[in-house]
Order: sequence, then C-alpha cells, then structure tokens
Amino acid sequence: MTLIISDVPGNDPSIVASGPTLADESSPEDALNILDRYNISISGNVKAAIESGEPVLVKEGDVRLLATSDDALLAAAAIAAEQGVTPYSLGDLAGDARLLAIEHAELALQIIAGNGPVEAPCVILSGGETTVDVRGDGRGGRNGEYSLSLAIALNGHPGVYAIACDTDGMDGAGDNAGSVVTPGSLRRARAAGIDAEKMLDRNDSHAFFTKTLDLIVTGPTRTNVNDFRAIFIADKKD
Repeated sequence: MTLIISDVPGNDPSIVASGPTLADESSPEDALNILDRYNISISGNVKAAIESGEPVLVKEGDVRLLATSDDALLAAAAIAAEQGVTPYSLGDLAGDARLLAIEHAELALQIIAGNGPVEAPCVILSGGETTVDVRGDGRGGRNGEYSLSLAIALNGHPGVYAIACDTDGMDGAGDNAGSVVTPGSLRRARAAGIDAEKMLDRNDSHAFFTKTLDLIVTGPTRTNVNDFRAIFIADKKD
C-alpha cells in the first residue's frame, strides 16, 4: 500500500517522490541506459528483473492520497467563508514568480475597483510551484520572489495583505517558510533606506523581508503540499 502526500500539480502518483512503488511510462531500456550512463553496476538478478519488464500490479485501494495542494486551498477557503470573507481560488499555478505576482496584484486592484470576479472582503487563493529567473547574487526562494514583486506592484495599497509560503517550511535558500506583505512593508523598507526594485533585481527577497520584519519562520513542517499563497482584500475603497 502506498500512502501519498502530494506536492505535484495533478497528483499523479507515479510522479510524487518519483513514484518508487508505482509503474510509470519508462521502459526497461530507459533504466538500463541510465545505469550505463553513470557506470552503475548491478547484480545479474536485478538486471534480469529489469529486463523482464514485468509490470507492477497495483490494486484499487493500494494507493491513497492523504493530502494535496487542493486540500490546503479548500481548507483555507472554508476558513475564509466562516469569517465572512469570500474565497476566490485560482488552483495550482506555475510560471515565473515575479510575473505571477504582478498578475495577482492587478487582479486585486480590479477587485478593489469593483471590476473583479468577486467583491471584497475576499481572499485570492492559489497553490502550485512557480519558478525564479536568477539574475543576481541575493538569497531567497520562490515565495520570497513572489512576495517582493507583489509588494512592489501593490505599492502599499491600503487594505491588501498577502502571505506566500512553502508548506514544507523552507523557501528556497532561506531559513524561512515565506513572508507576508502588508500595506506597511514598502514603507518600512524605504525608512530603512532599502530599494525594493534593486533587491528584486538581485533576487534578494530574504534580506528585504528580514529588514521589514515580514519573514515567516516555522522550521520544517515534516510535510509538503507545495506552495500556498493568499491575498486578503479588506474592502474595495481606494
């Protein structure tokens, strides 16, 4: 029996943690070629087992998904609804972290202006895994990159708060799970003489949110359902 906590969009069991107990689409030849490429020797019995190509038979009920990114988003949406906040879930997303943040900031501003898909008070939820185009020598991770880009795009707009964290408690090269963005984040940075745009160009989100006291440090959570992002919009007034 395979019990799975998935950090993979779509939750394909053969992909989660490389699916060591499940069959995938690779062939015996693929496995043997990899062993040859890295000069890895195996016993005759193991080689014979690989060459046989016998499929791994998985019976119904032998694979159970215990937790997924969808579960995290559904749980957050339920909590928001209990508090009278309308949840708007975008599901699992991919793509460049800073560009995705700009899109989400634009969506938040549309909602504030009364032109969005939902009305405030609301929370925009998303999961999945973004990427970072490393251009500088800074320190950070996907969620830090997203948060810093979001903070710049929102430019301290009142009534908008956000959180972006990796559910395993470690965001990239930092010692933090992620960070929060508040209307005061940029103001605190400017008061400390920090240029947010330059910090983003250096991929130095960890240093930025350290200075603004917006880092979230949880330590390892011992689980992982990928990244979690939420943008809370208090009301639609400018």
